[in-house]
Amino acid sequence: MAYRYGDRQQMGLFPASIDDYVPQEAPVRAYDAFVEALDFEDLGLTEDEERVGNPEYDPRAMLKLLLYGYSYGVRSSRKLEREAHYNLSFIWLMGGLRPDHKTIAEFRRENKGALKKVLKQCVRMCIRLDLIEGNTLFLDGTKIRANASIKNTWTEEKCERVLEHIDERIGAILAESERIDAAEEGSPSMVSMAKELGDKEVLRAKVKEILGTLKETESESVNTTDPECTRFRSAQGSHMGYNAQLVVDEKNGLIVSSDVVAENNDLGQFAVQVAKAHGVLEKKCRVACADAGYAATDKLEKVDEDNIQVVVPSQRQAGGQEKNPFDKSHFRYDPERDIYICPEGKELVPRCRREHGVAYRIRERRSCLRCRHYGVCTKSKTGREVERMHKEEVKERLEAQYKASEAIYKKRKEKVELPFGHIKRNLGVQAFLLRGLEGVRGEMGLLASCFDIRRMMSLLGVRRMVELLGG
Repeated sequence: MAYRYGDRQQMGLFPASIDDYVPQEAPVRAYDAFVEALDFEDLGLTEDEERVGNPEYDPRAMLKLLLYGYSYGVRSSRKLEREAHYNLSFIWLMGGLRPDHKTIAEFRRENKGALKKVLKQCVRMCIRLDLIEGNTLFLDGTKIRANASIKNTWTEEKCERVLEHIDERIGAILAESERIDAAEEGSPSMVSMAKELGDKEVLRAKVKEILGTLKETESESVNTTDPECTRFRSAQGSHMGYNAQLVVDEKNGLIVSSDVVAENNDLGQFAVQVAKAHGVLEKKCRVACADAGYAATDKLEKVDEDNIQVVVPSQRQAGGQEKNPFDKSHFRYDPERDIYICPEGKELVPRCRREHGVAYRIRERRSCLRCRHYGVCTKSKTGREVERMHKEEVKERLEAQYKASEAIYKKRKEKVELPFGHIKRNLGVQAFLLRGLEGVRGEMGLLASCFDIRRMMSLLGVRRMVELLGG
């Protein structure tokens, strides 16, 4: 069987234009057309060709480089520099420009707000192209590591422990210095000891500053690398990170809005994220759906009061827990008399107020002790007790609403978990590169925009997308 062999010395006639190297169906053309369609004034990226001084790289070219690189998992500024030198599609996209890694990193760092706004304009394009309806929205969150080590996290206890150790070492150095001064002859040089003493004094000042910050902010801990990140646990252990939030439209699974918060859970995010999505869509959705991680009744109620159907299971519904015969749901509540009536017809009256609600206890303790179900319903000698949450009727109504809309909830996983899977697995995003909430929000907005652009190409095709965007 014959083989084909390459020949680096083979001479050939190359096309006259670099544009001829990239086919019309190449995805890179869609990214080029997308960035050219953006309103840079709205993004906050000024294009001033009359500016005095050294010429800067075209901000459109720099944004194209970031978007295209992030879409293929190339996020490092050094790797982006390498692609701009050797990857033909990057060379075409940049028009032969080859910024170094410092320029790329500086552009990304100085334009965090603009990177976040790209998604908003992307969503507006999708609305004009009838790819987003905004009627049913799905929410979800995921933890992504911060660009900070957990070893740089300080608590008051750690500060006190380190300060004690530093003071002991400083005392030892001073004692050794006095001994050497007394001996003088044949003593070692004190240069190294003076340097260590100076280092310890600097460290002590830094630790005291951290301790002061903890007491001033009343925080349990602070990370000196990225003070805005938070600690969370995962299967790989404890890490510093952020909680990334996405809101996705039902029609084509396109991301409507993205956000990043420094919270360990999603409980307080439902109303906030729905409101941000409404701001992008410029209208209210009809249905908002999320998993049980968002099941905070007061937050769900805010959205429900806005005439939006809330489809969020309670923790009990999500866990598939079957109700036992003496579950609180089998106790009938009489709002007029403000009492509960147990399955045996006995009354439970309010006894005390608690943080989350009111405790109702059996009116006649002996009636519980004599009941045929005593020992099964309750084992308490004071009789059966149930707690009514402050907004129990709202919770019951939302539970019933979820049960009637389980068909909508089944779509949640395929709609909103898919983008996170693509970002984490396909693009390999295990940690943010930027630090601080503003930085990670910009980076998350960039990643969400990349997902939407790829989805638009799948729905429209590259040629059609370029035509529609005016390319």
